[in-house]
Amino acid sequence: MNHSSMTDFILEGLTKCPELQVPLFILFLVIYVITVVGNLGMILLITISSQLHSPMYYFLSHLSFIDLCYSSVITPKMLVNFVSEKNIISFLECMIQLYFFLIFVIAEGYLLTAMAYDRYVAICSPLLYNIVMSQRVCSIMMAVVYSLGFFGATVHTTRMTMLSFCGSHIVSHYFCDILPLLTLSCSSTHINEILLFIIGGINTLAPTLAVIISYAFILTSILRIRSTEGRSKAFGTCSSHILAVGIFFGSITFMYFKPPSSNNMEEEKVSSVFYTTVIPMLNPLIYSLRNKDVKNTLKKVVSGRQNLQRMAMGNHSTAAVFVLVGLTQKQELLLPLFLLFLGIYVVTVVGNLGMILLITVSPLLHTPMYYFLSSLSFVDLCYSTVITPRMLVNFLGKKNLIFYSECVAQFFFFAIFVVAEGYLLTVMAYDRYVAICRPLLYNVIMSSRLCSLLVLVAFILGLLCAIVHTSALIKLNFCKSHIITHYFCDILPLLNLSCSNTHLNELLIFVIGGINTLVPTVAVAISYIFIFYSIIRIKSSEGRSKAFGTCSSHLMAVGIFFGSITFMYLKPSSSTSLEQEKVSSVFYTTVIPMLNPLIYSLRNKDVKKALGRILAIDQRIKHGCDQVIQDLNCCIKPGIGSRLEVYEDHWHKGEEDGSEVGAAGGECSMPALGRSDLQNGAEDAALGGEDEEKAAEGHQAHTDEPHHLQG
Repeated sequence: MNHSSMTDFILEGLTKCPELQVPLFILFLVIYVITVVGNLGMILLITISSQLHSPMYYFLSHLSFIDLCYSSVITPKMLVNFVSEKNIISFLECMIQLYFFLIFVIAEGYLLTAMAYDRYVAICSPLLYNIVMSQRVCSIMMAVVYSLGFFGATVHTTRMTMLSFCGSHIVSHYFCDILPLLTLSCSSTHINEILLFIIGGINTLAPTLAVIISYAFILTSILRIRSTEGRSKAFGTCSSHILAVGIFFGSITFMYFKPPSSNNMEEEKVSSVFYTTVIPMLNPLIYSLRNKDVKNTLKKVVSGRQNLQRMAMGNHSTAAVFVLVGLTQKQELLLPLFLLFLGIYVVTVVGNLGMILLITVSPLLHTPMYYFLSSLSFVDLCYSTVITPRMLVNFLGKKNLIFYSECVAQFFFFAIFVVAEGYLLTVMAYDRYVAICRPLLYNVIMSSRLCSLLVLVAFILGLLCAIVHTSALIKLNFCKSHIITHYFCDILPLLNLSCSNTHLNELLIFVIGGINTLVPTVAVAISYIFIFYSIIRIKSSEGRSKAFGTCSSHLMAVGIFFGSITFMYLKPSSSTSLEQEKVSSVFYTTVIPMLNPLIYSLRNKDVKKALGRILAIDQRIKHGCDQVIQDLNCCIKPGIGSRLEVYEDHWHKGEEDGSEVGAAGGECSMPALGRSDLQNGAEDAALGGEDEEKAAEGHQAHTDEPHHLQG
């Protein structure tokens, strides 16, 4: 792949030994799960516990957030690469991964410095601590930390995108880091190396010196404490931080500031593993296992659950626990509904995961349409998982209690994915418009980069809307009934429980909800007006039928989704019926995520063909391997002068008459296995077979829709 601007890289990975792939996958999966649970748990614990509302734990919650983020930038891709054959990553994905990784890794260095300064003020100037480390100062320090991360990442990534990559396309690492990418460039990397040395040096030496100076003053102050117990407590508040600083800056320094002559890629990979996967896992463990305040708070939270439940039964200013009414209160319907929705959820998970896997492994489906469809399956799987498991538990539980923090978290993630789905369906309508109305420019317009940006915008819009609604929701007081008349924490039932003024929340629902419904609906309608106009102009009935076929599945999904959403949120208040709202909610929270993969698989010839081909190839390979083993056991025996001659002779005879021919004087026989059989199998397995070319040509003639995504 020698060209001036490379579109794809191949990540070499952590190891080339096939026998280590599965053990390493399991190991890093466990590490990542611990990382996510530990850091999210730390953030949640600090948020809900007033005992931990201090500058030290404010910084610690941000440290957990950063650890979670930059671990999530690296580890999921690494896990996928352990179980995939070709670890391909596009240039755009590579730059995005590098950019976000640099943001968070630089921010972590300066955050550890801020935490060292916090400890310095706490120990050396305890009487002025609350004044010096005010809420405003802490917020400004965090803003500076993130700004430095954004600045460093922007500089490095901008310079990286200016390079040309016309040499090897193999990145000798398990993620897109600066040094491995520089070795692939055929441009001059002198400026990049200078920037790496200067900015990297500043981002390492400045925090390190600041931490050392802070701890020099801290140690001086601690040594002046007379009581042994006082010195022990002072050391205890710093030991966790010193350990985290040592591991982080030690691995960073080893990675980027050793002499070039000592470069060893295996050592660099091991060092990288520390600060990309191990440190994000260790930090919450270090700060929880070695911190008495965190351990005491955790014990109080666990032991205080029953007290919180009793509090929920009375009226108080802020509800700690809510009770979900559920889908029905009829006892005789609970078990049948549990079985029904369990079946729906299983079909949802299997269908959407199967669709994602099928699109990933089948080159026939590597087009923009199926790229968006795989993203749709991911969104459906996510927001169904946010709602359905909790609903299933409530069918079997006596008291359907849900903590306030759990309730807010459920609504937040639900809002992200439900808004993202609306815009993703709009993007899919635009894709169909370009495919049918602009077929000759399809590959140019719907490039890999544009497709990635469109999906990214859909998720960003979902995230922004979720943040706005959730931020307004958590400002409300809940001093009325604690019973939510729904089966999940949706915004309308929660507003009914608030004793605060909900006018702003209702206005946000109407404005943002209206935009998120009307804009996609209008965009889809306009796209299909142009599509129908183009289809009507197609002369052949077969061409019109195929063009309609590519749109029918999408139209059905759009109609069900936006119909239920509109009925739920934009109908007049006077027409509100709780049972109608629940039924409408069931459609877009459980039924639609199940229907989408069924609609797009049962009504789509390409998907059915790709699935049939994978199953056929599997059977053919299995049958072919068994046949070859049987033939070799039969024909290659001692006493035959030339084994290759016997087998080759048998091969040619099988090709000529297609019958079973005796080998070596009739001692054994085998079915004819000629070159034509193997060639037929290979042609069936390949994606460029004659039958498929004809189908593609017919499809192109009638719908003018290309089959491949450039890049």
